[in-house]
Amino acid sequence: MRECESILEKDQFQELILGFELTGLPFLISLKTPRGCASNEEALPEGFEERVKGRGVVYGGWVQQPLILKHPTVGCFVSHCGAGSMWESLMSDCQIVLVPQIIDQVLNTRQLAEELEVAVEVKREENSGFTKESLSNAIKSVMDSDSEVGVKVKNNHAKWKEILGKPEFMSGCVDRFVQNLHDLVK
Repeated sequence: MRECESILEKDQFQELILGFELTGLPFLISLKTPRGCASNEEALPEGFEERVKGRGVVYGGWVQQPLILKHPTVGCFVSHCGAGSMWESLMSDCQIVLVPQIIDQVLNTRQLAEELEVAVEVKREENSGFTKESLSNAIKSVMDSDSEVGVKVKNNHAKWKEILGKPEFMSGCVDRFVQNLHDLVK
């Protein structure tokens, strides 16, 4: 049985963190230890910590994601697109880059990247893996305020954040849900 948890293999863990390094941008990565490794430090490529010292941190513990996403210095959120992360990213001001790992995350990614056009999905290779270059390119594309992609996802994201943030949106959803439950028991 396949695990329903987003834990990367060591090679994909390394591609992810090397992709962040390749952007040249400052970063904080909060990530579970890759399969087969005792710690994140053990999985880091040789020389990585020295190369990103002062601009990059890889952390293996739990973080308060909503607080981080609200911080004014955070410009981009790279996510697996689990349900909680999906909503937290939509309600943030961050640009969104998606790297789904399992089926529900893939479906959420399709909604955000293709239907709502508020995010960019990292391109994958034929073996379903992604490269450091594909991650770096996705991040740079949304962070470039002059790029067509960056402008489009930023504008669409702002529009959907406003719609989803209206009090009547949530109360309307709850009211319809309760009404549908009542209709089911009739």
